[in-house]
Amino acid sequence: MTARIPLSASAITETDIAAVASVLRTPTLSLGPELTAFESELAAYHGMEHAVAVSSGTAALHLALLTLGVSEGGEVILPSFAFAGVMNAVFQVRATPVLAEIDSLTLNLDPAAVECAITPRTRAILAIHTFGVPAEMDALGSLALRHGLALVEDACEAIGARFRGRRAGSFGDLSVLGFYPNKQMTTGEGGAVLARDPALAVRLRRLRNQGRDPGAGWLDLVEPGYNYRLSELACALGRAQLQRMEEVLVERRRAAERYDALLAGIPGLERPPLQLPHRELSWFVYVVRLPEGVERDSVRAALARRGIATGRYFAPIHLQPVWRDCGGRTVGSLALTESIARRTLALPFFSRITAGQQEQVAEALRAAPS
Repeated sequence: MTARIPLSASAITETDIAAVASVLRTPTLSLGPELTAFESELAAYHGMEHAVAVSSGTAALHLALLTLGVSEGGEVILPSFAFAGVMNAVFQVRATPVLAEIDSLTLNLDPAAVECAITPRTRAILAIHTFGVPAEMDALGSLALRHGLALVEDACEAIGARFRGRRAGSFGDLSVLGFYPNKQMTTGEGGAVLARDPALAVRLRRLRNQGRDPGAGWLDLVEPGYNYRLSELACALGRAQLQRMEEVLVERRRAAERYDALLAGIPGLERPPLQLPHRELSWFVYVVRLPEGVERDSVRAALARRGIATGRYFAPIHLQPVWRDCGGRTVGSLALTESIARRTLALPFFSRITAGQQEQVAEALRAAPS
């Protein structure tokens, strides 16, 4: 049964469709002018020197770790409260994921927990801006600098967010973006790596194109690489979407504000903060926390019967079946991560969600089992 109110929906306009159609009238569907322009515009938007577009956010993170020299025997510190793709990228470079505790308000890595997780084998800190809320980049950057670690910034959920006035994605040695259809902007599938160092950008472009140097012959390979290219069609869609990024961010913020008002009277329901110190949020999802003792699956079923889709962001990585045999380690019990994850419920949220749809969601939540 298709939900009457979906969990997410891409905001595709006639301008987007025209941009993609125009590429189909050209002879170049890959590695062409749309890619060059998209990368230039992404870099400029983030105040960075380079952007390297790739096939997904996970591919972006894989290439970022490879390019920074993270490999077998090394450890990468990251939160367990995250999409499992981040763990997969660490596995792909044969490094060891080390899961640290999160902050209860921002749901991002707790810098104090990160410091406790650092060992002589640590090679990188992976700072994820969970749900579009910027992580504590000052403290995490200071830790990375003090211990000689790479700082990898995962801004896949946070395009347009700011920490102390700087765009998310402008802090890391390398930073990654994702453009899956549920994101604030989409290229269908797709992602990018942001870089300041031109040498890192050169290697990223080589690795995403089977190990070829830009401008080299199609059969001339410099090192082993991957087919992580992003098509001209996707880049054209991304360019059109990026042009109205600020408008989309405003729409999503207004939708979050409407939910905040509509849900304020539901006893025990914890709403996400609309504002946090030193941060401008980029609303990726709208995730509430149910009261302790409320059965989340029963609430989801009640909303589903009304045609309302919901999600359970995130299932902690250390509780996934794959974790048992992966060789990773956790720092402490991660009790806070588990407690929060049991209670999170993602409500329908997208740029064009209407006030009427949100009112239906709020009514259904008020009537749900408690």
